[in-house]
Parts: sequence; C-alpha cells; structure tokens
Amino acid sequence: MPAVFLALFFAYPVAAITARGLYDGGRWRPERIAAVLTDPDILGVVWFTLWQAAASTALTLLLALPGAYVLARLDFPGRRVLRAAVTVPFVLPTVVVGSAFLALLGRGGLLDQWWGVRLDGGVTAILLAHVFFNYAVVVRIVGGLWAQLDPRQEEAARVLGASRWAAWRTVTLPALVPSVAAAALMVFLFTFTSFGVVQILGGPGYATLEVEIYRQTAQLLDLPTAAVLTLLQFASVAALMAFHSRTLRRRRTALGMVDAARTARRPRGAGQRVLLAGVLVQIAVLLLAPLAVLAERSLSGPGGYGLHHYRALGSADAAGGTFTVAPLEAVGNSLAYAATATAVALAVGLPAAVALTLRGPGGRAGRLLRGLDALLMLPLGTSAVTVGFGFLIALDAPPLDLRSSWILVPLAQALVGIPFVVRTLLPVLRAVDTRLREAAAMLGASPPRAWREVDLPLVRRALLVAAGFAFAVSLGEFGATVFIARADAPTLPVAVARLLGRAGEASYGQAMALSTILMLLCAATLLALEGVRTDRSGEL
Repeated sequence: MPAVFLALFFAYPVAAITARGLYDGGRWRPERIAAVLTDPDILGVVWFTLWQAAASTALTLLLALPGAYVLARLDFPGRRVLRAAVTVPFVLPTVVVGSAFLALLGRGGLLDQWWGVRLDGGVTAILLAHVFFNYAVVVRIVGGLWAQLDPRQEEAARVLGASRWAAWRTVTLPALVPSVAAAALMVFLFTFTSFGVVQILGGPGYATLEVEIYRQTAQLLDLPTAAVLTLLQFASVAALMAFHSRTLRRRRTALGMVDAARTARRPRGAGQRVLLAGVLVQIAVLLLAPLAVLAERSLSGPGGYGLHHYRALGSADAAGGTFTVAPLEAVGNSLAYAATATAVALAVGLPAAVALTLRGPGGRAGRLLRGLDALLMLPLGTSAVTVGFGFLIALDAPPLDLRSSWILVPLAQALVGIPFVVRTLLPVLRAVDTRLREAAAMLGASPPRAWREVDLPLVRRALLVAAGFAFAVSLGEFGATVFIARADAPTLPVAVARLLGRAGEASYGQAMALSTILMLLCAATLLALEGVRTDRSGEL
C-alpha cells in the first residue's frame, strides 16, 4: 500500500510536470539538461544549496543535542511545557519563520532598535532561522530514543572501571547513532529544500534550488529549467538516501529499552545544573524570542497594543478583498485538513516502517525494501512547487479527477507527514529484540498477535509522537498547498502568505495574528500529547 500511494500521489504528479518541461514540439529535449547544468548561475545556486544545508545541519546538531539530553534525562519543573514549546517553531510556515526573524534581526527589528545590529540579507540569519525551525527534529527523534535507553547499561560500564566519558562513548553513543543519523537526514532535507526562510532573509543575493525552481516556474514561466532543477533534487536526495541506508544497514542492533518515566532524574551535581541552565538560556534566545516577536507584532497597532488585528480576522472585508471568506475560517479548515492528513500519513507510514524493519531479505526483496526507503523520503527532497503544480496537472482527469475535491489538500500534506512517521518509528521498531517475537511465536501467537502484544506496547508512544509530528507538519505545510487550496477554504499558512503579500500595517498585523493563532494551536496540541501516558511505552 505505501508504494501504491506514493506512486499515485507523488511519483505520477511529479513525473507529469517534469515531462511537460522536457517534452516540446512532439519530442523529448534532453539537451536542455546539459544547458541548465552548465549555467554558472545555476551551479552557484547548487553550491549554495548544498553547503548551507550542510552547515545548517551541523549547527542544529551541535546546539540541539544538549537540549535532547536535558529534555530526555533531566526532570525539572515545566519539562513537559518546554518540550511542547520547542516543537512549536517546526509547525510554523517558513514564510512566517522568515518574517519573525526579519522582525527580530532585520532593519527596524529588535536588535537594530536596541544595539544597531542587523543580520538580514546574509547567511547568519539563514542559519539561525534553520536552527530555530529544525531544533525540535533533533530533540524529538534523538531525545525520544535517548529517554528509553536503559541507564543501567552505562552504569554497568562504570562499575567495570570505565570513566563517565568512556562509558557514554562506548555504550550510549553507538545506540544513539541511528537516531542521530535519522535526525540529521531530516534536517538536511528540510534545509536543502528551504524556500521561505532563504527568500525573505537571504534577499536577492542568495537562492536555494527551491527558490530558483519557484522563480523559474511562477515568475519566468520557464518550465524546462524548473524541470531540470527538479530532477537534480531527485538525484541529490536519492544519493543521500542510498548513503544513509548503506551506512546504517550494519548498525541494526537490539537495545535495552525501559519506560522513559524511570530514566529522567533531577539534576545532580554542578555539571548537570550548568548544562540545564545553558540549555534553558539557549532555548529562550533561539526559540522563544522569535515566537515572542510574533505575539508582540500581532498586538501592536497604530493606536498602541490591543486585539484589533484579531477582531479584523472575523470579516472578509477587513482583509481588503484578499479573501472571499473571513480569514478566521482558515483555522477550522486547517484543523480538518491536518486531521485527515495525519490519518493518511499513519495508514501509509506505519506499514512502511514495519516493512523496513524486516531482517534478512536479500536479493530482489532487499533491493525493493531499500527502494521503498528512498521513495518514502523523496517528498522531503522534492520541490513543493513541483508537487503543487503536478497535482493540478495530473489529478484533473478520470480516474483521478480530484482537482475540485477537498481531499487534494490533505493528500499533499500527508506526503510531507509520511517521512516523519517512518523516521520516528524506525529507530524504536529496529531496537525491539526479535527474541521477544520468537518467544511469542513459540507460545502459539500468530504474527499479527505477536506484533500486537510485543511491538505495539513498546512503540505506542512513538506512534503517538509520529501522529503529533504529522499533524504539526500538515498544519504548517505551505509550498504545495498554496497552489491547490480553494479560495473559499484557505489553510492558515496560505492565509498568512496572502496577508503578508499585501501592503499595509493592517494586513501585516493580521498575518501576525493568524501566525500567533497557529502557534497557539500547535502548542496546545503538543502539550496535550505530552500529557498522554501509557503503561509500558517510551517517551519518544
């Protein structure tokens, strides 16, 4: 089923729009590929895309791994709220993230007003915004598995004479490598396809492949160049996935996992207290300050602070003709779409993750599984502009005539949620000791019952977190949704982008108000998820 879904709603639409760009005058034009790939300007875009993604990934891991440890292993007041808060930035549309950092770091921003420092129009602001956006990926994926690792294994190494550092390096670090690699892969793909952040903060001097594809498609109407750049993204992501899969294939191992509630302890010693304080300061500066700017700008108006921007959201006329319905209706639309997209993402992602944990298939079966693994990640490395246009072109005729159907938006959102479901579940599923399943089989349990009795209790919490991630990314998906959402049923990100595209302080204030509502919805959802407890599940 996962392969069929991705073939119909990803491979087919993307192939249709790409073929349209490379097929002209009744024949294929492969010479366009060489012409684009030898263009010095395009090569500059490719180089900037690669190195900024690598730098963003390294910086995110450097800053977020201490946070993953603190939130996984240290117990302190407000821990659940903080875990929810650090995930909020991830749900925000990239255009909103860019606008928040522009208000913080750009001309007239807080740093400019207070100290005369401006960081917009350069790489520094882009890298900081990428850390802001992807911090939660590392905390959730790595911290989730870290919280479930049995600390007695490291303690046993200490008893045998190993130092604290040696015990961590030889016991805990190898167990964390698959989840760190998975988080790094997700961060790299998100920064590799960065659009709104680079476009707003980088200015005309910087462009990623995603920005260039949008420019070639929407502004220059040059589909051949956009098609070649899309193929280049495919090739880059496929190569990265092949490397990732080959590297981790030999590292599969069963881990000792326990209830995460038993691993978190109060900070002990000066070192842990200093680390906790440092992480709290880091989160306040990198994550909470931009969110506070959003809230402040949503309340600020010509007559001072108030709720006038929020009240204006209830009327379509207040938006100056931008909408056919009140912008506030976008809240209900987004919640309905995101819930449907989450259900689809789980229905596709769970069986895919289970299939990818199968051990032993070689030959053709093994190659098919590795191909499925790469296919599942391709939506994250493909231009959302390409996917959106592909939906409009390919899904407008029987038997897939969905262009006027409401289901088109959740399908596009689910494509982004599926990789998060798979990558969140895989480290835990692979860590389940196969001997437990074998013991259940020896006692007469059928394979479905063995999975239900052995695997499900261990991965239940991971499944809930996967659902939370899918819901969050569906709420914030913008690149494809902006092309397929109907004018009378906009989502929150689309509504925000439309308001940001209009001149005037009123439209900007309403955009910030909608962004704040989106931020609060995400925080409430994630906080509710943090409150979910199951009897034997982990803390993923």
